[in-house]
Formats: sequence, C-alpha cells, structure tokens
Amino acid sequence: MRKFMFENREDAALKLKEQLPIEQMKSEKWQLVAVSSGGLEIIYHLNRRLKLPQDYLFSATISAPKNANCELARVTEFEEIVINEKLVKAFDIKLDYIYGEASRKHEEKILSSIYKYRKGRHFKDMESETVLLIDEGAESGLKLLGAIKTVLAMNPKAVYVAVPVIPSDILEGLEPLADEVFVVSSLQDYVDTESYYRDFESVTDTQIETYIGA
Repeated sequence: MRKFMFENREDAALKLKEQLPIEQMKSEKWQLVAVSSGGLEIIYHLNRRLKLPQDYLFSATISAPKNANCELARVTEFEEIVINEKLVKAFDIKLDYIYGEASRKHEEKILSSIYKYRKGRHFKDMESETVLLIDEGAESGLKLLGAIKTVLAMNPKAVYVAVPVIPSDILEGLEPLADEVFVVSSLQDYVDTESYYRDFESVTDTQIETYIGA
C-alpha cells in the first residue's frame, strides 16, 4: 500500500507548524500570505489559534502556446512577471507572447478573482511588515518566486517562505531570496504536489471566501 507524506492539507499544516518559529510569529505579528488556494487552506489550519493577519496574493500561469500544462511564466496581481528562462528559450517563445498573455491573464482572471473573493479590496501594502508566504507544495516554484518579487517591491521588514514539500533544486533557488525557507521535506525526484497528499480535493469558492474573510 502506498504511503503518503500527508493525509490532507490540515495534516500538512500541523507538520509544517513544527518547523515554524511560532512564538516569534506571534510576537512580531507576521503577515500570512497564501500564494495558492491550497496554500490558503494551509494558512487556515495554521492560523486558527494564532489569529495572525492573513490574505491571498493572486497570480495566474502563462502556459506554452500549444501546451496548457507547460508553465512558462507567472504574473501576479501587481503585474510582476517571473519567467522560466530555460523553457522559454527551449521552445523559442518570444517575450511579446509572455507580456501579452500576462496582460490578458491579469485582466481576465486575476482582476475577476480580486472582485469575486476580496470584493475589490486591494492587497495590503507590506511595507515594514514581516511576511510569511505559504503554499501547499511547489513544482516550478514560479508562484513563490512571483510572490517574493511582488512583496520585496513593497519594502517589507522580512520575507519568509513556508511549504510542506518542495523540490530540492527549487528550495536552493528560493533560499537566497528569502530570509528563511521552512519546509517539512525537500525532494530531489519531485513528482507533483498531489502525489504527496492522500486527500487533495480542490479548494471550493466558498472555502476561499471564508478563509479570506472579505
């Protein structure tokens, strides 16, 4: 019988919590920021007793022209763009395509998500704040990279990352950019995030609205 790393996101949150400096988080009033809907559920389970400020930084994937499963880049709600340079060069993708798709995704997907889930409320300015970016896992790392780039542009006091499971090469790439990265497990042969959870149901619209509390 296959053994999963986590039973569900609640289990992942409990295991991740063991890696976090909880007392420091409470005393410094860290801002918890999800970079995905799954990360938002992780925050919900982490934060039920901590009661720290929490939010969701929206972003959208930019896929290869003929392969929706191939993520070339990512754009955040602040129109920050991060690109997988190796894939873009390998597929000979023009930057005009990336920027055009980024503009389209921002207008069609991200703005609608902001109005739907946050009722139009802007993401909080993180200047001088201590921020913890959270996801349920990482494959390309672009969601986390985009979030780090976006938050760093706001001049925060510090930026941390927490993720239950992550590829070891992505972890190495994130470590120089964040003050610290908290993980339960880093893997060399990463398959996909879903593979490490027994229960990996999609987070519903109702759950997102509840977690954000807009």
